[in-house]
Amino acid sequence: MYPGTEAPKLHVAYTHEEFGFMETLINMFSHTGTHVDAPAHLFSGGLTLDKYPIGHFVGKARVVDCRNFNEGGFMPAEVLEEPGNPENEAEFVLFRTGHDRFWGSPDYFKNFPVMPREVAEWVNRRKFKGIGVDAPSFDPVTAEGLEEASEELHNHRAILETGNTLLYENLRGLDGIGAGLFTFCALPLNIANADGAPVRVIAMI
Repeated sequence: MYPGTEAPKLHVAYTHEEFGFMETLINMFSHTGTHVDAPAHLFSGGLTLDKYPIGHFVGKARVVDCRNFNEGGFMPAEVLEEPGNPENEAEFVLFRTGHDRFWGSPDYFKNFPVMPREVAEWVNRRKFKGIGVDAPSFDPVTAEGLEEASEELHNHRAILETGNTLLYENLRGLDGIGAGLFTFCALPLNIANADGAPVRVIAMI
C-alpha cells in the first residue's frame, strides 16, 4: 500500500460450519497492490476505467530492462527510440527495475527508480495503452505519504492528463518474461466511475 493508505481487510463473514457456504467480506482502496491508475485518479472530470473499451487493457507488450542504468532514473528516451526497437510495435511498455526484490519490506518504498521527464514525454508521444513498473510508483514517495503527494506526482499528471496511457504499478515477475513481444492482459474490476482498480496482470508468451 502507498504510505498513508489503510491496508485491505479480508474477513470471512460466512463459514461452511455455520451457514453451509463460505463468503468473504473485502474492504480495500481502489489502488491496492498491483493496480491501474485512470486519469480520474488525479483530474476532476478525468476518464474513469469504465469509460475505456475492454481492448484498452490487452495488447502487445515489451519489457524494458532498466537495471543497468543509474539509480533513480530510467532508460533515456533516446535509447528507447533506436531504429528497429521492438517497442515500436508495442502497445504497452513495462519497465523492469528489479526493485520488486524488496516487495514486502520497508525498503520497497525507499530509493526506487523514477523516470525522468523526457521518458514521460516519450510515452506521451507514443500514445501507449499503458505503461507499467515493478516499483510502487512512477513518482517519488514522500516521507509524508498521501498528505504531500498531490502536488508531487509530476509523471502521473503528465501522462494521465492526455487520457491515452494508463499507469500500472506494483508489478512483479518481469524477470521471467524475456526480451520479446508478448500479450499483456490486465483487466480491472468493472466498477462504475473507477479512479483505479486492483488488477491481475498476466503475460501470455
